[in-house]
Amino acid sequence: MTKMQIKKTLKILFIIASISSLAFVPWILVKAWILPLPNTVQEQVNKAIGLGFDGMIVYVDQKGNPPEFYAAGWNDRKNKIPANPKSLFKIASITKLYVAVAVAKLVNNKCLSLDKTLADYFPELSGRIENADKITLRMMVQHRSGIPNFVNHPNYWKNPPKNRQETLEYALDLPADFKPDEDYGYSNTNYLLISDLIDKVLGYGHQQYIKEEILRPLKLNNTFGSLYEVDINNVMSGYYVGIEDDLKSEYSGLMIATAEDVGIFLRALNDGSVFNEGEQEIYSSIYVYEHTGLIPGYQSIAKYHQDIDTVVIQFVNTTNFDGYTWNLSEIVYSRIVKILRNKKGS
Repeated sequence: MTKMQIKKTLKILFIIASISSLAFVPWILVKAWILPLPNTVQEQVNKAIGLGFDGMIVYVDQKGNPPEFYAAGWNDRKNKIPANPKSLFKIASITKLYVAVAVAKLVNNKCLSLDKTLADYFPELSGRIENADKITLRMMVQHRSGIPNFVNHPNYWKNPPKNRQETLEYALDLPADFKPDEDYGYSNTNYLLISDLIDKVLGYGHQQYIKEEILRPLKLNNTFGSLYEVDINNVMSGYYVGIEDDLKSEYSGLMIATAEDVGIFLRALNDGSVFNEGEQEIYSSIYVYEHTGLIPGYQSIAKYHQDIDTVVIQFVNTTNFDGYTWNLSEIVYSRIVKILRNKKGS
């Protein structure tokens, strides 16, 4: 199947998903909830594959214990390669955590101002993004800008953009979702613009800045800015329900990392060791300390659980548009955390 055929198939599946899902999705979710809770994380990961996932990776960092790695299912379904907990994975919107840390660092050293507006930084967008003269950088980081999310544009899935400019075009010349700072609306457009802003003020790519200021200090040698920086054979395959083809080569401009690297970063984010003096206070005022990620073929959850002082990262390489695979992933994740809590309390 060609890339164009894959995209057309994704579009068709998106349209029929709500119809097909009504017959079976609730039962899968109910089954996931009512199954007896296993005693170990590995048993739960194995059972998740039985619920319909192609492959899963879980990383657990419990303070005071060596990190634990779990995997089940397929890394590459076609070639029957088992899931590998050290595989690279497309982390999608978890990337926003790294970008928000970069913003905090640049605000701290006076390269950026949270109170300057979108129009201050990008005058050319005045008139093309409603309220550009009122939307501040702070609002963009916090998803309180009202800027439309480019993925919600009706043509986004019909005619996927070929580059960043085409992506941005899907959010331009549209009415705002709400007035600046009067509501919350998750929008990928915010972080596309923030990344471009970092590029502009630095004079070089934001991914290079992230590498120098975040990845290298934490020795995160298995985190990369895009698919172009890695050997694609080291990336876990991604699958969409109803499509046989591997989506590994699609969506190439997203961050790639191992579960361990994401876990180390999340620990450093939550204990403050990723920050220099003055930066954590800024970060805490603008963004969250956990995140999820979702693109066709890849879904991820990265959270720190303070009550058991544990970071849990979960990667699943199966998705669909009607949402049941995401709901199923969240159920499995919650059960894994419960197993860890039970173990901690025993």
